[in-house]
Amino acid sequence: MSPTETPPARPVAQGFSASAADRLPMMDRAAMTPAQQAAADALIAGPRKAVFGPFIPLLRTPALMGRIGDVGACLRFEGALDARIRELVICVVARHVSNQFEWLMHAPLAKQAGVQASAIADIAAGRHPRALADDEAVAVDVAFEVLRQHGCSDATYAAAVNTFGEAGVVELVSLVGYFVMVCWVMNVARTPTQGKPGETPLTAFPA
Repeated sequence: MSPTETPPARPVAQGFSASAADRLPMMDRAAMTPAQQAAADALIAGPRKAVFGPFIPLLRTPALMGRIGDVGACLRFEGALDARIRELVICVVARHVSNQFEWLMHAPLAKQAGVQASAIADIAAGRHPRALADDEAVAVDVAFEVLRQHGCSDATYAAAVNTFGEAGVVELVSLVGYFVMVCWVMNVARTPTQGKPGETPLTAFPA
């Protein structure tokens, strides 16, 4: 490898436990039931194009995987929230539950969508991000309050409705809940992820 070449990204273990062993690795197709094969094929034929991330452990329950996948597809590919808001909120969730897969996938997407790199760095360090647009600040307030307090204050709710509308608030809170769920599945399964050149995995929380 020449000095100018970027070294290949290495796999990143999930979580910070003493063991990083993948508890529910990807199944060989020959070991899948017909229902599992059909669920995997449906995922590959859809917008995700592969079985990866939370869908690897979820493949053990193919009916549940399909329904969870539909919810995620609705939120990610059919939702009304701006991509900048959506990706920022996913980063807040990934940091809150210390999930490497969602962090390494969505931190670069958030920056590509227009979120300031310094805001992403603040989130990675466990700080409330400072360099935010007004609508981003409202979305982050909702996400942090829901994650920490399991609800939100009247002032935060009013600001969210004023910014995103009632439907947008429902979508925003559902986005938080969905990504907490899939992060938990991966955290318990210890699903590893592939590192990304130029992107730093999360360190143990708090950083």
